[in-house]
Amino acid sequence: MSLGNDIQQQLLASFDIQHLEVVCDSHKHNVPLGTEIHFSVVIVATEFDGKMLIARHRMVNTALVAQFEAGIHALSIHAYTSEQWAKKNAQDQKIPESPDCLG
Repeated sequence: MSLGNDIQQQLLASFDIQHLEVVCDSHKHNVPLGTEIHFSVVIVATEFDGKMLIARHRMVNTALVAQFEAGIHALSIHAYTSEQWAKKNAQDQKIPESPDCLG
C-alpha cells in the first residue's frame, strides 16, 4: 500500500470523517519520480467541532504517528469543523494549494 493510501486509511479509522482529501505533493519537490513524502490533507471531522485549529492539527498529527515514522517528510493540514466546511463551500472558497519547492 502506498503511503498516501495508508494516510487515508488511518484518518478514516481515527475520525468520524465528513470529507477527506489526501494529495501527494512530492512531484512539486526535488525528489525522485514516484516518491511519496510530501502530502496535503483536507479533513472535516465531527471530532473537530469546538476545537481550536492547533488542537485539530495535533489530533491529525497524533493519528499519523506511524505514517510519520514510515517516511512523511512534510504534511500540510487543512482541518475544518463541519460549520467551517459548510461556510467555505457556500462561499465557493478554494483550499490553498501547496507551493512548488523553491530549493
